[in-house]
Amino acid sequence: MKVIFACVHNAGRSQMAAAFFNQMADLSTAIAISAGTNPADKIHDVVLETMKEVGIDLSNAKPQLLTDELASQAQMLVTMGCGEVCPSQSGLRQINWSLTDPKGKSPKEVASIRNEIKTKVADLLHELNAMAQEI
Repeated sequence: MKVIFACVHNAGRSQMAAAFFNQMADLSTAIAISAGTNPADKIHDVVLETMKEVGIDLSNAKPQLLTDELASQAQMLVTMGCGEVCPSQSGLRQINWSLTDPKGKSPKEVASIRNEIKTKVADLLHELNAMAQEI
């Protein structure tokens, strides 16, 4: 299964979520990517620092555009508080997580957002594992 985590700039929330997903998931059965509707030039510095605190290096991650082609390769789309500009892709299971944008936030605030994302990703993986066992 491929999951896309998407936000507007693909420079914070979606990058953190995909990194946590790929850290926690069995990559032989599920993988995550992140994308945005209007990608930034780079990952927010405070996001890079905050993720390093939990042992995840996003220094090589690059924001990318969420395209129809990218979405066609996925089975699930998780959007993150991007409101009206959130993508909507037909045929994909879609979930929206209302999360604060880390842009311009203090390291302490971003750490709180990061921890909330990690919890949501763990819950999602638990749900996906339970669904897979029912099949």
